[in-house]
Amino acid sequence: MDSTNIEHRLTELEIKASFSEDLLDQLNLIITRQQEQIDLLLRELAALRQQAPESGPPVFRSLMDDLPPHY
Repeated sequence: MDSTNIEHRLTELEIKASFSEDLLDQLNLIITRQQEQIDLLLRELAALRQQAPESGPPVFRSLMDDLPPHY
């Protein structure tokens, strides 16, 4: 193998490593954002559960109660 071929291969590997590192950084940012969203959703779910009526028989609601007034 001549040194030009080895240099070319080494350069290609360095380029691939650089792109891989950039991709890894982007994926880490995405995962961090998603975890923040999951944490927020869990807090909101816990708040909604606290607002829900305590355990007891489910309250029956007629679908007619949900209709807009023009029906």
